[in-house]
Amino acid sequence: MSAPSESDMYAVVKTGGKQYRVAANDIIEIERMPGETGEVVTLTEVLMVGDGANVSIGAPLVAGASVAGEIIEQARGDKIIVFKKRRRQNYRRKKGHRQLLTVLRVTEILTDGAKPSGAKPAAKNAPKAAAVKDDVTLIGGVGPKLKEKLAGYGVTSLKQLADMTPADLAKMDAALDLKGRTEREEWSEQARELLAGKPPRAKADRARSE
Repeated sequence: MSAPSESDMYAVVKTGGKQYRVAANDIIEIERMPGETGEVVTLTEVLMVGDGANVSIGAPLVAGASVAGEIIEQARGDKIIVFKKRRRQNYRRKKGHRQLLTVLRVTEILTDGAKPSGAKPAAKNAPKAAAVKDDVTLIGGVGPKLKEKLAGYGVTSLKQLADMTPADLAKMDAALDLKGRTEREEWSEQARELLAGKPPRAKADRARSE
């Protein structure tokens, strides 16, 4: 039996909590991955590899399989508007969200532990990327006093804020009497932006935050 051609191969890969069926030269949009345009990245959570008739299904992952892709663009998805209203409570909240995305061109489907042919070796003595300062006062509107209140609640890092669900934020907001600021000022979204390397938003109304 002849070996399958690269064009016959396909894979089901998982990234960002979603599954994608891909083949060589497919272009997909996935949740943001670190990397520069033109860089080759590897997706290792491969659930299935097939060449048409022959299919390998992982348990849960296919051993030694991976999908290599070239970053075409670091982008953002369409804006989604979330509007909340509570009847007879004079409560209205309007919030926008744009998902951070990576546009990826699939270059290879690899098996048996093979490495991407387009991967570039790391340059010797290359400077390390600057670590993100994990300080809640980088959030617009959060000063030293509010930082102390958050610490008293058990929140001391941007990672904690980024991982909070809307229900978590509402609970904390009520406990600390923040009067809806966590949602209005998009604390969770700000934290995710900062952890992704974006500069802090303007620290407007700092005096009010104290």
